[in-house]
Amino acid sequence: QVWVKHENHTPIGAFKVRGGVTYMAALKQSDQRCRGVVTATRGNHGQSIALAAARAGLACTIFVPRGNSNEKNAAMQALAAELIVIGADFDECRPHAARYADEHGYHYVPSFHAELVKGVATYALELLQAVPHLDAIYAPIGMGSGICGLISVRDLLGLKTEIIGVVAEAAPAVALSVAQGQLVNTNSAATFADGLACRVPVAEPVEIIRRGAARVIRVTEEEIAEAIRAYYVDTHNLAEGAGAAPLAALIKERSSMLGKRVGLILSGGNIDRELFANVLAGQTPGP
Repeated sequence: QVWVKHENHTPIGAFKVRGGVTYMAALKQSDQRCRGVVTATRGNHGQSIALAAARAGLACTIFVPRGNSNEKNAAMQALAAELIVIGADFDECRPHAARYADEHGYHYVPSFHAELVKGVATYALELLQAVPHLDAIYAPIGMGSGICGLISVRDLLGLKTEIIGVVAEAAPAVALSVAQGQLVNTNSAATFADGLACRVPVAEPVEIIRRGAARVIRVTEEEIAEAIRAYYVDTHNLAEGAGAAPLAALIKERSSMLGKRVGLILSGGNIDRELFANVLAGQTPGP
């Protein structure tokens, strides 16, 4: 049996909205003089912070790398965020955002923080309460907030469910870091699944994953594309690359999962129209 947690139907089309709301609520309570927030993103985290900032009445500036998703950029701007494009990828973009926040007296929102994890952990609680006795759950890994929330909730509920992380073969930094027990940066994260495109991992989530995940699976670009097609053809659900990666991993391990109750985290459905059309046509997009 396979159970899918559909985070592609949230107000921003991704699980990240949960973390943005809780983070902003905590920020407003702890710093009532805060004038605005700044963050760096490939899209879903940025949409989450933009939505939460708008609701909190705060200015929001979001840094994205060159070549970022046009539709995710448009979604952030529609939520009243100012967009600044800089850097070749997310990890090159991130220091510019932190420096900008410091120079302008704004609050910098990191990609991983306890308040973000607290918020996104609610999807895990919903799944584990609604579907008891899951043997395993596959979850995508970008910067790690989603899988860390999942591990935390599993442990708090005292369950024995295996948590299996999923990364792109083309962006293996987290998998390498977990395997080697130390942070391992990579020279590139050349995957079309932008939510998985991490090449400079953060220590705290890597340690949580190392202690709490059964393993971290790598999936190829072709496997991710095929999983996107499967979600659409079989269920008419839209899955972006990161959202489809858990299904790709389950298909890869299907023989060892026969007869088990398995959960999949469909973390988001924000895939650009042109990219999605190419995938449906049987192609595997480039990064």
